[in-house]
Amino acid sequence: MKVTDYSKVAKVYDNNSYRSKEMKLDTDLEAYIQNNPKTSYKFLDLACGTGIYLNYQSISLKEFNINWHGLDASQAMLNKAKDKVEGAAFEKGFAESMPYEDENFDVITNNYAFHHFVGKEKGLDEIHRVLKRDGVFKLHTIDIYGMKNWWVYRYFPSALLEDYKRFWSKEVLFRELSQRDFDVRIDCKYQMENIKIADYLELVENRDISVLTLIDDEEYNQGLYRMKQDLKISPDKKVTNDFSDLICIAQKN
Repeated sequence: MKVTDYSKVAKVYDNNSYRSKEMKLDTDLEAYIQNNPKTSYKFLDLACGTGIYLNYQSISLKEFNINWHGLDASQAMLNKAKDKVEGAAFEKGFAESMPYEDENFDVITNNYAFHHFVGKEKGLDEIHRVLKRDGVFKLHTIDIYGMKNWWVYRYFPSALLEDYKRFWSKEVLFRELSQRDFDVRIDCKYQMENIKIADYLELVENRDISVLTLIDDEEYNQGLYRMKQDLKISPDKKVTNDFSDLICIAQKN
């Protein structure tokens, strides 16, 4: 399995405006607090990246006494997170071997990063270890098996093959978490729509979508060329696009 080098992606990662525009209060975190009243909480954002999610949640939930933590394997990404998020504790490390004591966190979140874990089974073992009893692990990712007409795969066909190597199906995810004594619920939000290619050209040119860093430069350039040619012929060209958002809530027994 190929792995994205985020030391190269870090400098352009925050240029993707979709990451900040789509950010909102995580109502699952809010619900956990409401259902589990305590004097203080410890939340970990696993694979926190540049801290976009962590920063937004820490501001949105500032009325609560939450100790925020972020873990990421990329020092370059962590450097950006440290500049962005006030009052959080950051560590460099891997999900498969986390530098934390047993039963340390009330909530662990992982946003669009689980597919990067080389040792996913070991990563889940570690999540179970550092999560408190009755604590919650929230995984937010995409269900690539339900979105084969994603615009990325249209212009970069081998990206789908790379993602097959990286992503677990929802059935595998449910089974692996259940085997580790989690109560699991998985929800998928699917949508199909016609999108304007012009709205996504900048994302491709930024090349911060992880799978675009895994395909070879020749295919990347060919796909980018096809997009530009389509727009040259028809600036308002639209294609049918599908997308499946997956949210998994797993409570430790």
